Amino acid sequence: MSELPVVVVGAGPAGLTAAAHLAERGERVVVLEAGDRAGAAVSQWNHVRLFSPWSELVDPAAERLLTPTGWVRPAGDTYPTGAEWAGRYLAPLAEALGDRVRFGARVVGVARRGRDRVVDAGRSDEPLTVHVQTVDGEERITARAVIDASGTWGSPNPLGGDGLPAVGEKAVAAQISYRVPDLAVQRERYAGKRVAVAGSGHSALTALIALADLPGTKIVWLLRRGSVGNVFGGGEADQLPARGALGSRARKAAEAGHVETVTGFRTAAVERAGDGRLALESFDGHRVEGIDEVVVLTGFRPDLSWLSEIRLDLDPVLQAPAKLAPLIDPNVHSCGTVYPHGENELRHPESDVYLVGMKSYGRAPTFLSLTGYEQARSVVAAIAGDHEAAGRVELVLPETGVCGGAGVFDAPSEDQGGCCAAPVTIGLAPSAC
Repeated sequence: MSELPVVVVGAGPAGLTAAAHLAERGERVVVLEAGDRAGAAVSQWNHVRLFSPWSELVDPAAERLLTPTGWVRPAGDTYPTGAEWAGRYLAPLAEALGDRVRFGARVVGVARRGRDRVVDAGRSDEPLTVHVQTVDGEERITARAVIDASGTWGSPNPLGGDGLPAVGEKAVAAQISYRVPDLAVQRERYAGKRVAVAGSGHSALTALIALADLPGTKIVWLLRRGSVGNVFGGGEADQLPARGALGSRARKAAEAGHVETVTGFRTAAVERAGDGRLALESFDGHRVEGIDEVVVLTGFRPDLSWLSEIRLDLDPVLQAPAKLAPLIDPNVHSCGTVYPHGENELRHPESDVYLVGMKSYGRAPTFLSLTGYEQARSVVAAIAGDHEAAGRVELVLPETGVCGGAGVFDAPSEDQGGCCAAPVTIGLAPSAC
């Protein structure tokens, strides 16, 4: 099967990195991207600035591929937006890979040739088949290995506090967004409105800062945790300075009275009133009313539906590879205590199938691009038969500062009240009454 290509799903940072390493090793590779460009998902948050500087966003193998084309590496101490990362790095990298990258090719299934997931007989002797949907119809690609770097961007978590859509959530979908608002094009949607922001991560902080600058906009911040605690992060103590600065700005916006904060609120239902505005109700009956728009930033989850015929060993909680899950469990770890890992932790019972990048983290948040690059390097080495390189760690992650441990990830401790505490309103601005 050595003459067959390795199929990489997704032309984002991790997928293109894997392709660059495969190309460097002389391996055949086909990158299948559902979108119309490299970094299609990144382009959807093109207005958001990354926490990592350029020095941590360029993979060495990718740079070696790019340099002969005349590509110039951006200044390492600057922080790009999503648009800049996609335009100045991902797009040139895809171009350098040439016809190895196919756009408008959506993977809808992966299996062993002629074997569903139940069949043992002859399974290890068969290659993988990748089922692809394009504008021209369906096709099937036979592959020696599959690297799934499709990410989780297309599967945002719902507003509902139990992991399922709240009652009525789908019915009012026109007034709910699951992305950080791009106010350059959505200003009228949010200006002068009463906006509920659900979530406690960095995306939520980014949204709070942006919305607080709009004239007349009133923000209701819904936190599932029982107290604000360390949601603003480490400030000047954070070793990712851009992230620390974000938390500090969000804190100032809240303390200035621009934000009404409601803690211990886990949404159970949403309904539209006669005036068209929304009312949100928590599981304990607390209500937040008079909402014009809702911004839901409660994280993402992996889409595993098209891997249903593949034998994956996934943690039942995080939906991440079972060996990796204990290292990234947000109930135990802060983002500064995850050590570099590779093929060994990403291996599944189905040989030559790997999840890398954000998708490998399942439902765990706080993923660094450097981690995805190291995963891709190690996995590609294993596929190429270079097991010494696959087992070698070639990355030393920076200590990522004060991440707050479990609290940041909506895992309430007893003293925080969590889902069982009555919602508490903090810092209510007089004009929001």
